[in-house]
Order: sequence, then C-alpha cells, then structure tokens
Amino acid sequence: MYRRYRIPTVWRELDRLQRDMDRMVSSGYPSYMRTAPSFPALNIWSNEDELIITAEVPGINPEGLDISVVGDSLTLKGSREAEELEEGARYHRQERGYGNFSRTVQLPFPVEIDSVNAKFTNGVLEINLPRAEADKPRKIAVKSA
Repeated sequence: MYRRYRIPTVWRELDRLQRDMDRMVSSGYPSYMRTAPSFPALNIWSNEDELIITAEVPGINPEGLDISVVGDSLTLKGSREAEELEEGARYHRQERGYGNFSRTVQLPFPVEIDSVNAKFTNGVLEINLPRAEADKPRKIAVKSA
C-alpha cells in the first residue's frame, strides 16, 4: 500500500519556476526582461566611397553634440536636459530619458578624418565619413602578354 504524500508548497513553487524558465528560454525573454536600446538609435550603412551614420537625437541642441573619430572608432556624446514641469504638474508616464549619453561604434574601414561632416535636420543627425583613398577598392588592369 502506497501512502500519498502532499507535495510541500515550496516544491510546487520551484516546479512552477522551472516551467517558467523553460518557457522563457525557448520563446525568448519577456518584454519586462529586455534591456532598453542604446541611445541614440543609430543606422549605419556604406558604399564604396563613404560611411553614413544617422542618429535620432530629438530634443537635443546640435551645438551640444560632440563627435570625434579616433583610429577606427567614432564617438558621439551629448546631453539631454530634463523637462521642467509647471508647478503642480506631475508625470503619468516618462519614457524619454535625460542626462549625458555616449555611443562609440567601430568603423568598418579607415576614413578621411579631415573630410568628415555632420548635419542636423528635424532631430536626426547625419554623419558622412568619406573612405580613405588608400582603402578604396581599385580596379586592376590585366595586361595580356
């Protein structure tokens, strides 16, 4: 004759936790566990002549942005000020961050640092980085003998 034992609550909770962890690993992390994307959001693309980087920086004074290229890295630094609320007002939701930020990206090829330019339009920063002449693809002529 077998005696039926009640499983203690602790073991049931551990079993539930194991099932939840298995489900999380097999289907990806739930939204509350994902990390926030880096700020500012960047798009980077290139062609044979240049690398183009765009950064979304709404609400930031373009004069306060610091762009530097050192070796094979570009660094974008800046700051977004906190919004001042009127007296008696309070946030119901605050998703836009504030404070200092810094993003560094590795460049896929050498660039002409003296020819780098940046423009700011409607909250989007565009940085054009011309490819170094020495690194541009060259067509090699084949001579017949």
